[in-house]
This record gives sequence, structure tokens and C-alpha cells, in this order.
Amino acid sequence: MKAHNKWLTAPLAAGLSAALLSGCGTEQGGSGDSGGGIRVGMSDEILATDPAAGYDPGSWLLFNNVFQSLLAFPKGGAEPQPEAAEKCEFATGSKVYTCTLRDGLTFSNGNKLTSEDVKFSFERALKIADPAGPAPLLSSIDTIETPDEKTVVFRLKVPDATFPSKIASGAGSIVDHRDYPADALRTDGKATGSGPYKLDSFSDTEATFSANPGYKGDAKPKNGAVTLKLYRGDRAALSKAFTDGDIDVAYRGLSAGDIAALENSSTTADKGIEVIQGSSAEVQHLVFNMKDPVAGKLGVRKAIAHLVDREALVENVYKSTATPLYSIVPAGIAGHNTAFYDTYGAPDPAKAKKALRDAGITGKVKLTLWSTPSRYGPSTDQELKAIAEQLNASGLFDADVKSVAYDQYEKDIAAGKYGVYVKGWVPDYPDADNFTGPFFGEGNVLGNHYENRTITGTLLPKTAAAADRAATTDEYGRLQDLVADELPLLPLWQGKQYAVARDDVTGLEWTLDASTVFRFWEIRKG
Repeated sequence: MKAHNKWLTAPLAAGLSAALLSGCGTEQGGSGDSGGGIRVGMSDEILATDPAAGYDPGSWLLFNNVFQSLLAFPKGGAEPQPEAAEKCEFATGSKVYTCTLRDGLTFSNGNKLTSEDVKFSFERALKIADPAGPAPLLSSIDTIETPDEKTVVFRLKVPDATFPSKIASGAGSIVDHRDYPADALRTDGKATGSGPYKLDSFSDTEATFSANPGYKGDAKPKNGAVTLKLYRGDRAALSKAFTDGDIDVAYRGLSAGDIAALENSSTTADKGIEVIQGSSAEVQHLVFNMKDPVAGKLGVRKAIAHLVDREALVENVYKSTATPLYSIVPAGIAGHNTAFYDTYGAPDPAKAKKALRDAGITGKVKLTLWSTPSRYGPSTDQELKAIAEQLNASGLFDADVKSVAYDQYEKDIAAGKYGVYVKGWVPDYPDADNFTGPFFGEGNVLGNHYENRTITGTLLPKTAAAADRAATTDEYGRLQDLVADELPLLPLWQGKQYAVARDDVTGLEWTLDASTVFRFWEIRKG
């Protein structure tokens, strides 16, 4: 799987249930109320309105509300359930997957949705293969058959038990074959879907949505319209917009300091403001270039693993809006273990020194940690500086930090110019496969020249083929242990997901879970 835009992080906590921090309470009233409009703000951009191109959190937020997929993740759940489909099932062996569509599906333009549209949507995404698109998630598809208007048969190249989760994500969005070119992206900024909302308008700074009266699925919109304000990385503007009353909900983009200040303030509730915390499987790693003359030495990487104090980073930099992460599979995702803590334990300068001396390294290790100022959240530069200080305090390292703009950052990583750099990951679907295959499979997204043939040749194919996901625990445990031993990366933290809202807004607890689906339809105002 190639690199893509899902590398993004600014603490968003895994666990599969959402909890409220400030007494928001459960939503009241009937599920059929179409209510007034909701104004939501976020600092992310929406980089695409065409599902064949978007692979970033902002675009997927749009896709998950405007388009239907055959399957969808239910609120608070990690097991995909039928959505546009009435049912889906594997034949023996996890290589043939058949879905039967619901009756009466239509697009927002009135056109009928049939199996032809499903086949067209997947084949189109694969054919266009946009560099910023979701085609890598669909790469296991060999052929698609449509024996009738309601039946779709996917024949896969290899057994892939995670295929249902992949097509339940934004990558599975179904478009109208009459409104989208088969071999090019749609460029008019419009979207034709069959989801619970219609896209009424779209610009760089705002997208407006209204409930789709023709929608047939399990979502029951609790509001009639949503206006999404886009602050394009300007977190101060997002915070001001909420303070000034221009938006009802601030989602994705408030700094750790903003969240902590609101949570800890005794006057927050008096001001009619509530902080809602949900679960997330968003993670951040320190990545090592295995061909780098310094970071490529296992002794150096082990020393770093013995020195990084995650607890201090989470408390001091992220104000406890994240939790320490000790493996590549986050807590709350089946298969998670604590391989890095089991291997390296708590920070220990003596063990770090021994790791260097055992590798024949006696002088201070000169090291640059590379950061990027906006892509991974407002505190990333500060975090890398804190890590450099931890390394230098041991007397074993002479570490500094350099920060570059994201576009240049990605080019330099691809060119192998960095020895140590930071990467964040927002999952496509809540399964251990999405935290292992993209990182350690063929053409992995890390760009760090790491390969382990036991992982690529045995563990990844075996886990991908296992229809019983609970039966993969041993293999995922072995994979995590191998990564901890060989140290191509060092997990740092796992985020928590937050929204800040007026106290007349309810239902947000059902939009913040490990599936990363922000469900417009669950939110009510008044």
C-alpha cells in the first residue's frame, strides 16, 4: 500500500465506547425529528468531493455523510453492518464476497442505484488510481460481477477477511455512473450520492448539507441541515469562531491547551459549554530510516527506546489529551499488546548507555529529529523538542530538531534525507490489519526501508485471510513483538477524540468512536 493522506494526527483514544467529560447527557426526543441546522467548525480542509480522490479526514467526513457504502460501521461498533446492502457474505475461503442491495435505492438526483453503480464506483477508483485516493485499500479486488440489478460479486486476488471493513470506509462510497466520468475525476465541486445528506454547496471555507429525503438506510437524521465551516489549519480562528458563537460545535483542531483549559475550568458549564470525549485509534510514531548511517544502527534505536518518556510527553505537551502508546496496534483494537513496554520498560538511561556500548558506540550520538509544523497538530514541534531534551539529558545524545513545511517534508522522506522523523496515522477501519499492513507490507507508507520477510510473507497474509478476527491474536502478537525487537519505529501516543459544543447540542457522543466516522445524523440542537 502506498503513502496517502491518512497520515494525519492531532490528538483526536481507542476503546469502543464514547464517554462524555462534562455531563452532556444522552440525547432526548424522537429519532425522526429533522430539527434545525447545526453549525460545525474544524481546522481540516476537505481536499476532495470525489470519492476516487479523497483520502484525508475532511474528505472522508463528507463521503460518510453524502454517499452510501454497501456496509457501514454502527455507532460505537467495529463490526461493519449492512447499509446500502441488505446483506453481504463471504463464500468459503474469504476470496468471494457477495452483496445484495436494498430495494428502492436512489441517488439524490432521483436516479436509481443498482449493482451497475457499485461495480462502476469500485472499478473507477481503481482505474483512476489517484495518488491521493483510496485505490490502495481496494487493491485486493480482482473482478466484480453483477448477475442482476441487486447482486454484486467481488472476486478477490487473495483471501482478505478485512475486505468488509475496507468497503465500509469512505473507500466504498457509491457514485452515480451517469454523473461521474469513468476515467477522470469530477471537478465541479458537486457530489451525487445516496447517503443521509445531500451536498448543497461547497467552497474552500464552507460546505452546506441538507437531509436527503430519498435516503434509504439505517441512519435517522436528527437535524435537517449542517453547515461545515472550514478553517484550513487556522486553529486560532476555529477557537475564536466558537467563542464568538459563529459555530455550535468545534471538531478537530482545537489545541491540547484549549481542550485542557476547558476541561479544567470550573466555569465551562456555567458558560453553556461542554467538552465531549470519544474514543479514537489515531496514533503517532517516531520513524527510523533503516538505511540512515546513524538511525540505521540498532543500538542507537534501542537507546532511544530506553530514553523516550511517553508519560511526560502526554502530560506536558499534550495536557493528557492523549495516552502513551506501547505498540503499533493501539489499545481498544483486537490484537493489541504492549510489546514496546515489555521489551524496553520505563525510561532507563543505564540501559540506553549499555545498548550503545554493546554496539561499540562510545561518544555522544549526533542526531536530528525532523518535524513538520502543521500536518500532525500544533504541538508536534514542541513534542519533538521535548524528545530531543530527553535524549540529551542522558548525556548520550546531541540531538536537535528541524521543522519543514509538509510538502517538502514528504519529498525529503521519500528521498531518504531524514534519519528520524514523526508520522501520525488516522485509521481507515478499526482492525489491527490497518495498523500493520500499511506500515510493514509491500510499498509501505513509512518510507523507512524496513522489511521483515516473516511479517510480509507469513504473518500479514495469514491474518488477512482469517475470517474469525479474534483468532488472529497470536499472529498479531508475534508481529508486534518482532517490530519491537527490530525497532523500525517507536510508538509515542494514542489520541483521544474531542468536540466542544454548546449545551443545547446533543448526540455528539455517537459521532466520536474508533471508526472515525463523524455522523451528522446523530447530532441535534435544541
